[in-house]
Amino acid sequence: MTRGGRGGQGLARVAVVVRAGAAPLWWLGIFAAGIGVLVPGLTGRRIGVLTGAALFVVATAVVAYVRRGRYRALARSTARAGRNDVLQDRAVTVRNWRRAHRWWLLLTFLAALGTGFAAPAAGGLLLAGCGAGLWLKAAWIGRLEQADEALLWVRVDWLRAGAGRPAGRAVKAYRTTGLAAGDAAPGGGSRRRSAAMV
Repeated sequence: MTRGGRGGQGLARVAVVVRAGAAPLWWLGIFAAGIGVLVPGLTGRRIGVLTGAALFVVATAVVAYVRRGRYRALARSTARAGRNDVLQDRAVTVRNWRRAHRWWLLLTFLAALGTGFAAPAAGGLLLAGCGAGLWLKAAWIGRLEQADEALLWVRVDWLRAGAGRPAGRAVKAYRTTGLAAGDAAPGGGSRRRSAAMV
């Protein structure tokens, strides 16, 4: 983590925060769907899987596109990060988000498992679709960053006040740095393997 002096703010990358939930939701969803296929369920496997596929597509689209206007508005109302601001490492941002949401992730996984007894795989594929949607949203933010040639950052204290939502009401504006700042590429991926979902 880059250290600053007095008066600076802790900043986390917007795209990294968005991307932090993608992998857990994806893999928990796939795991829940795999278990669900083993259970006949009330609807039968075929209907359950077809329903799950439809839910996957809908969830991916909704999560990927929801609140894009809010992200654009915040991206327009930016201020340049100051010399004393502290840029949070990508790994720290991901770890903090996942730790703060671990019980929520567990509950959604259990809910997805439970739906398997009614419609096999449907709940798991819905969960996986949410993960895919977050990955697509992070990629879209990355395209915004590349177009403006500036990385988007959110104040850590605002992020905490908004329950980890980088476009929540607690967030008043983003801050920007050049594309070379921090250890995450545009879109929130690792600079060493920016194309991978992590």
